[in-house]
Amino acid sequence: MAFGAPKTSTNLIRTDTGRPRGTQQEIACQCWCTSSGAITPLMIKLQDEDGVLRIIRDIAVHSVEKQRYAGVPSITYDCTLEYDGRSIRAWLVFYQTEGRWVLCVR
Repeated sequence: MAFGAPKTSTNLIRTDTGRPRGTQQEIACQCWCTSSGAITPLMIKLQDEDGVLRIIRDIAVHSVEKQRYAGVPSITYDCTLEYDGRSIRAWLVFYQTEGRWVLCVR
């Protein structure tokens, strides 16, 4: 006899993981949505310290995880971004209820 709810992916989403790690920056993200509802980031746009709009098209997604940050459902993408000859390891976080994206650099 088992006690409690079985450990399914749905139950794991319900736990609150606090705040995202790293420095957060608001971004615009172009995505591909499949017929099954999976979202894949294709390109991001962000503003640098000088106010210049930067575009990053080379995004390698390593893993995707559904989480809750402060009770807000989100999808976190562990990625490597290629920009200006450098590889940047980062998280792209999509806040589903707010419909907004943030970039968290490690």
